[in-house]
Amino acid sequence: MNIAMWVLAGGILGWIGYAYLGANKERGMMISIVIGALGGFFGGNVLAPMLGAVTDTPNDFSLFSLVIAMTSAAACLAIGNLVSNRYSV
Repeated sequence: MNIAMWVLAGGILGWIGYAYLGANKERGMMISIVIGALGGFFGGNVLAPMLGAVTDTPNDFSLFSLVIAMTSAAACLAIGNLVSNRYSV
């Protein structure tokens, strides 16, 4: 359940970055959503346990993990936007 929430939160952040902030307009909405979803998955699955978000059972909801996943997704979107602007990819 946590993985689905991390990916969904990252995808929503990617969509918000594209639709409202105008980031990554050249690459398209789907790329922004995929980058956000992958960033959310990475943040929730790799970074959150490293920062101490360990639960007793894997299916328990962790707000801290969700916040880390959203932060990671936003960072991945920002890095993707910087790379896109710098190298015109």
